Amino acid sequence: MPLLRHGRVSSCSRIFSDSGFGDAAASDVIVTLRSFLDDRSSTASRRDDVAVRLRPEDDPRLLANDLDAVSLIEVEFPKYTDGRGYSIAQLLRRRYGYTRELRAVGQVLRDQLSLMRRSGFDAVVFDHPDAEGVYAEAVGELSSAYQGAADDAVSIFLRRRPGASPGGLT
Repeated sequence: MPLLRHGRVSSCSRIFSDSGFGDAAASDVIVTLRSFLDDRSSTASRRDDVAVRLRPEDDPRLLANDLDAVSLIEVEFPKYTDGRGYSIAQLLRRRYGYTRELRAVGQVLRDQLSLMRRSGFDAVVFDHPDAEGVYAEAVGELSSAYQGAADDAVSIFLRRRPGASPGGLT
């Protein structure tokens, strides 16, 4: 499946491992939150190369103090009807200040792409023959937003108030 970073097809050599780092270098694997937390002491020496996958039931607060050691966070969408990944993304970006790659994986549909971008995802694994074209069309459909989010779009309500800041809560 194509990986899109900022709407462009990209590559990633990391693979997901349910069993933790093992003997692999941190730059080779994406581990579960539990594996990361269990192996936290050894990840300190791997700074800037750790990748973690958060599942819908994971609490991103457990990762908040270690975000400087994580270069990639994948948020899993096991079903398109499960919206907890959006909340996780918003918390990571807005509350905890995570600025590195945030990737949506799992059951990602075209109709979700715009909201995923607004929620703070800068990468998605999206299965479509014309992934770039579909992504560009999907994220460009709406010209205005009604509420603040993790992106820099100013909501239509805040546009009416002088001096309003992007992403501010309404």
